[in-house]
Parts: sequence; C-alpha cells; structure tokens
Amino acid sequence: MTVRVIGVAATIVYTTVATYIIKLVGLGNRGLRVTADEESQGLDILDHEER
Repeated sequence: MTVRVIGVAATIVYTTVATYIIKLVGLGNRGLRVTADEESQGLDILDHEER
C-alpha cells in the first residue's frame, strides 16, 4: 500500500513540475491570455497566418 502512495505522490509532483516547465518554455513572455484586439481580429489569422 505504501508503495502505491509513494508512486501516486511522485507522479503528482512530476506532472506538476513538468507542466510548469512546459508553461515557462512554451509561453515565454506571451502569457496565457490574448488582448481584446487580438481576439477581435481572430487568433487563426494572428498566430498561424491562416486566411
């Protein structure tokens, strides 16, 4: 039973740290939200240059 608890705890810690690192590297200085102007123009056009 204790081995399972340790495994679950290690998995939670690992996924939390990995998610935080991915957020830091992937998003950089952009942040999680877009501005109102970017949202009104459309994210596909601004981010991916889709027409």
